[in-house]
Amino acid sequence: MTAAVPPLTAGELNRATLARQLLLRREALAVPDAVRRVVALQAQHPASPYLALWNRVAHFRPDDLDEAFASRTVVKATLMRITLHAVHADDHRAFRGAMQQTLYGSRLGARFAVSGLTPADADRIVPDLLDFTRRQRTAAEIETWLAERLGAERKAAAWWGLKAYAPLLHAPAGAPWSFGARASFVAAPPGPPLSGRTPEPDSLRALILRYLAAFGPASVADIAQFALVQRAPVREALDTLDDGRLVRLTGTDGSLLLDVPGAPRPPADTPAPPRLLPMWDSILLAYADRSRVIPPEYRRLVTRVNGDVLPTLLVDGRVAGVWRPTAAGVEASAFHPLPAEVWEALSAEARSLAALLAGRGDPDVYARHTHWWTKLPPAAETRLLGAGGHG
Repeated sequence: MTAAVPPLTAGELNRATLARQLLLRREALAVPDAVRRVVALQAQHPASPYLALWNRVAHFRPDDLDEAFASRTVVKATLMRITLHAVHADDHRAFRGAMQQTLYGSRLGARFAVSGLTPADADRIVPDLLDFTRRQRTAAEIETWLAERLGAERKAAAWWGLKAYAPLLHAPAGAPWSFGARASFVAAPPGPPLSGRTPEPDSLRALILRYLAAFGPASVADIAQFALVQRAPVREALDTLDDGRLVRLTGTDGSLLLDVPGAPRPPADTPAPPRLLPMWDSILLAYADRSRVIPPEYRRLVTRVNGDVLPTLLVDGRVAGVWRPTAAGVEASAFHPLPAEVWEALSAEARSLAALLAGRGDPDVYARHTHWWTKLPPAAETRLLGAGGHG
C-alpha cells in the first residue's frame, strides 16, 4: 500500500462519494457505462434503477435502460446484501462469486431444511434448474417443475432458497419499468460452476476494487456492509491486494480507510446540487457508517423498521428530507429549513422527475409505500414541487 496522506474530513468523504456516484453533476454516459461506474443499482422496486440513473446521467432516456435490460447488457439479480440489484452483465459472475458464502448461508439454512432438503440437494438440483431456465420461465412454471422433482410439499421451500442461491437473472416482463410484481427468471450465462461455502477469492477481490472505485475511501466494515460479506474474508482479500492496487488513508478519527489510486477526492466545499433520490438509493446503504450521507438524527426517519429506505431529498450532499409523488406534483418534506434557492433547484428537479414518471405512465410511483409518511414526525417545511410554479 502507498504511504498515508493527511486525514480525510467528513466533508471530503462525502464529496468523494458524490463524485464517484455521479451526483456532483450529471454525466453524459451510455446507460451500461453508467451502471458500471456506480457498480450496482438497488432494484427492489422496478422503478428505482430508472430514478437512480435519472439523477446521475445527462439527458437520461428510460428507453435506454429498457433496452439494456432487454438485451441483458444490464441484468437484475439477487446479489449484494441478499437483495435485488441491477449490474452490468460483465460484472454479474464476479459479484455472484463474491456473494457465494452469504447466499449459501442465508438461503440454504433452516427454512430450506424444514422441507427435508439439504445444501447437497441444492447443488444437485441447480444444474438441472439452469438447463430448465435457459429460456425465460415464470415463477409458477419453476415451482411446477420443482414439484415434479421434489414433491408438492417441498416446492415452496425449495424455490424460496433456490431463486436467490442459484445464478438466476430476473427476466424483463414489460411496462412500465421492465419488471413487475410477477417475476420471471432466466439462467445466467454459462460459466464455471459456483458452489461451496466461501467467497471465490478472485471474485471478492474484484468486487472490493470495484466498490472502492465507486464508493471509497472506505473501511473494512464499509466493504463488508456493502456486500454483506463477513469481515474476515474481506481482510484476507485485502491482504492479497497489497501490491500498489490500494491506497491507505485515515479518517479524522484515526480509522483506516482504503481506496484505489487515482480515484477522485474533491475538496469538501465542492458544490453539490440538490437531488431527489429514489427509494433504497445505493449511497444510503453502502457504508457501515452511514453518517457520510445521512445525518445521524435523520437515519431513523428515512430507514423504516422493516428496512424500507424512503425517497430522499439530497441537499449539499446529505439527506435533508423525504419526497413522495402525488397527483398534483412531488411533495417534498424537509427535516430542517432550506434556503429559497435550494427550493428553486428542487422544484426544477421535481418538474423533470414528474415528466419522467408521466412518460412512463406511473405518476404515483412508490404509492404503496406512502403509508410511512403518516408515521413521520411533522416536517420543518413541506412543499408541493413541480406543479407548474416554483413550489
